[in-house]
Amino acid sequence: MEKRVQDYSKEILKIIRSNTSPAVMAARLQDYHENDLADVLPVLTVQERCKLYRILDTDMLSDIFEYTDEENAAEYLNEMDVKKAAAILSRMETDALADVLNKVEKTKKKILIDLLEPEVRRDVEMIASFDEDEIGSRMTTNYIVITDKLTVKQAMSSLIEQAAKNDNISTIFVVTEQQKFYGAINLKELIIARRDDLLENLVVTSYPYVYAEENIDDCIEELKDYSEDSIPVLDNDNQLLGVITSASIIDLVDDEMGDDYAKLAGLTAEEDLKEPLKESMKKRMPWLIILLGLGMVVSSVVGIFEKVVTALPIIMCFQSLILDMAGNVGTQSLAVTIRVLMDESLTGKQKLELVWKEMRIGLCNGSLLGFLSFILIGLYIYLFKGKTLLFSYAVSGCIGAALLLAMLISSAVGTCIPLFFKKIKIDPAVASGPLITTINDLVAVVTYYGLSWVLLLEVLHLAG
Repeated sequence: MEKRVQDYSKEILKIIRSNTSPAVMAARLQDYHENDLADVLPVLTVQERCKLYRILDTDMLSDIFEYTDEENAAEYLNEMDVKKAAAILSRMETDALADVLNKVEKTKKKILIDLLEPEVRRDVEMIASFDEDEIGSRMTTNYIVITDKLTVKQAMSSLIEQAAKNDNISTIFVVTEQQKFYGAINLKELIIARRDDLLENLVVTSYPYVYAEENIDDCIEELKDYSEDSIPVLDNDNQLLGVITSASIIDLVDDEMGDDYAKLAGLTAEEDLKEPLKESMKKRMPWLIILLGLGMVVSSVVGIFEKVVTALPIIMCFQSLILDMAGNVGTQSLAVTIRVLMDESLTGKQKLELVWKEMRIGLCNGSLLGFLSFILIGLYIYLFKGKTLLFSYAVSGCIGAALLLAMLISSAVGTCIPLFFKKIKIDPAVASGPLITTINDLVAVVTYYGLSWVLLLEVLHLAG
């Protein structure tokens, strides 16, 4: 796949850098997908891009800009005539257009907005009126809408008329005479309907919808649950403002996952390569300070069991085994719990069932791994450390028991902490991987050295 993309880039560059006439060059470039053309823009010189701006028509350029990173698109707009730039923006999807304008310098942005077609400018200003965490900020006004009182013939005529300016035509949205959302019609159903059929029979009135002022995080799951090409966005008076396309839903899910991964890493937001050092440090430092404090607590606990370490130095060799497994199990439970908690309808009983399930998994896995540790570590100590069989398997038995307990408790910790955060209205993803791992280190240390002290020193009176 990578080779094919690379070959396309080479072919496109060869065409652009040739001495072919503008008409022939434009015709040849029409054979390539807009995404492939967008990929080569950063490779071109400013002069070559300017040549492309003159050769390609406005519609094709707007399609190419749809696949271009917002910051790059803003840079390219500065390279061309401001009227040409405004014409390209006017033909873009309104949500993509709004994103690009956010990256343009303020003075240039005002000029471009003033030059936009009046209808487009009105749409952009409406989308810009919503906060970036509201679903309305990610909608587009590129959709087909008809009223519920039309005949099938009239609906087809309206579709054909609107399709010249809107390419999201797979779903036709229906509103009442008061412009309130009524339902939707699948394009195929409208095409195969007879001219004298009632439009009412084609409308799906139970079609999903969201409100523009809804928080993206709150309705992302609802959007994901539907496989529709586009979902209508309404205002508080139930009037149709725009639609969220399937492409936008994918972007929203991707952004949400990126935020969660960042939080799982102990960050407050995602970083990029261009972010200043100071900003990256500010995001990471609070968590690092908290984890440093917890790490000192773990080290202090190890100090409490200094007598155990002095009497049985061999147990230090297997400390990392217990700590690593506890951390791994806790992180797995955390990931599963955060995913389950995306379902807002989760009941208290279901949450308890989740905790119980994760603890059973921890118990079963801990039992299996603990038994394997008992056999293999005992054999290792006996063969390679020159200890007696009783001593070897007493130590490995303690390690196996500690591993079982640590994995059981870590499963509970990895599940209960995000549930607690959710209960107190804090994003459960804030219960990050590093935090869970450090807490589980504390659990593992207390479990391991505590069992070693009780079983090996106090009960069996082993030393050496």
